[in-house]
Amino acid sequence: MSKDIRIKKGLNINLIGEAEKSISKAVVSNVYAINLLEFHGITPKMLVKQGAEVKAGEPLFYNKDVEDMLFVSPVSGELIEVERGARRRILSLKILADKNQESIAHAPVSSSSSAEDIKALLLKSGCWPFIKQRPYDIIANPEVAPKAIFVSAYVTSPLAANLEFSLKGKDKEIQAALNALNKLTPGKVHVSIGKGENSIFSGMEGIELHKVSGPHPAGLVGTQINRIDPINKGEVAWTITPQDLVVIGELMLTGKYNPERVIALVGSSVKAPKYYTTKIGSEVSTFLYASGVNSKNFRVINGDVLTGIKTQPDGHLGFYNNTVSVIPEGDDYEFFGWNKPVFNKISSTRSLTFSWLQPKKKYDLDTNTNGEYRNFVLTGFYEEVFPLDIYPLQLLKACMVQDIDEMEQLGLYEVAPEDFALTEFICVSKQPHQQIIREGLDLLYKEIG
Repeated sequence: MSKDIRIKKGLNINLIGEAEKSISKAVVSNVYAINLLEFHGITPKMLVKQGAEVKAGEPLFYNKDVEDMLFVSPVSGELIEVERGARRRILSLKILADKNQESIAHAPVSSSSSAEDIKALLLKSGCWPFIKQRPYDIIANPEVAPKAIFVSAYVTSPLAANLEFSLKGKDKEIQAALNALNKLTPGKVHVSIGKGENSIFSGMEGIELHKVSGPHPAGLVGTQINRIDPINKGEVAWTITPQDLVVIGELMLTGKYNPERVIALVGSSVKAPKYYTTKIGSEVSTFLYASGVNSKNFRVINGDVLTGIKTQPDGHLGFYNNTVSVIPEGDDYEFFGWNKPVFNKISSTRSLTFSWLQPKKKYDLDTNTNGEYRNFVLTGFYEEVFPLDIYPLQLLKACMVQDIDEMEQLGLYEVAPEDFALTEFICVSKQPHQQIIREGLDLLYKEIG
C-alpha cells in the first residue's frame, strides 16, 4: 500500500547540462583514493602501513569506537600515500592499482541468515559505511537498532543522476539488499519514489512505498522522514542511497565487495554530458576529459551543485557520490549587477529577477555568489523553500552560538547539512548554512551522542 506525500515549499533549479542517457566505460584509473573527511563520527586506526600490498576488499583501517567496523580498499594494489593533517589526523589514503585485480571473497548470506550474520558481513566487508543515521548524519552505530530505514529514490537535486537509468538491470541486487535491511530493523523499510514514475522499486517486496511530488528538496531523505516518521530525541533512523543498495545487494549474493558506480558527468561546462561506469575513489580525469570541457575556467564538483564538494580535475570520486558536476567558475565581477533587471539567474523572489516568469527555463549558472558574507538579515525567504516543520534561521543562529539546549529544542536531531543547501542558495547574507549545521551536529554528537 503506497502513501502520497506532496511537498509545496521548495525551489527547482533547472540547469543546462543534463546527462545524455548513454553509458560508457571510464578509463581505468591508475590511482584510487579514500577521503576520510567524508566519514563523520569515526576515529580511524590504520591496519596496514604505507607501502603495503592490499587486495580489493581488504581492510585498510577501522573505527576505534566500533572496532568491528572496517573500511576497505576499492582495488588491489599498493598503498602509496597516507596523507595526515593536524595532530597526525588521517585525511586520505591513495592506492596505486595493479593491472591484474584480486579481491577478497566472503561467504554470501542466505534467506535464512540472521540479523547478526548480516550485520557481521556488512561490517567486515566494508559495506557498513554506506548506512548512515539520523540524528547527527553520521555512519550508523551497529549497536543501536533503528526505528526505521529510509531510502529516497525520488531525485530533485539539480542535474542529479537519473536513478531509473543508472540502476537499470539491478533488480536482484536491490531486492537482496532490501531483504537484508528488513532484518536489521524492528520497523519498516520506507522507500520514496516520484509520483507517476515507473520506478524500479515499484515491484519490490518488503518495503513501504511512498509516492512523492513537489519541488526540491522533496527528493531529500530528510524531507521524507519529516513527513513519514519524524525523529525525536532518543530515536534513531537509518538512511541509505539507492546506488549503495546495489553494492550491498551484490555482497549479499556473491560475497564480494564491488565498489562499481554508474556516475553522471553533468554541467554546462561539459561538451557531452553522459554516464560512465567507474569505481569509488577513481580519478575524475579518467572520465572528465573523455566528454570534453568547454573552457579552461571551470569548477569540478564532487556531487550536485548544491551539496557537492569542490575538487580538482585530478581529484577522486567521492565515496557516496554518483554525480560529478562541472560548471563555469564565477570569478568575475559584475559591475552594478545588483541594480539592474536580471534575466539569466534564478531567484526565489521577484525583485529585479524574472525567473518566475519562465519556471521551466534552463540556466547556465556559474559559482559566483553575487555578494559577500554579511550578518543574517531577517527576510522570511528561508521558510518559503524549507518544507520541514523547523525554524531554519533560529536553528542556524543556535548552532553559530553553540547553544546546545536551543539546538535540541529547534530540531537539530532531525536534519543534515543537505537539508539547508537550498536556504544557503537563496541566502541574501551569503552565509555557509551547510557548514554551520555540520559544525552544530558535530558539537551535539560530541557532547551528547
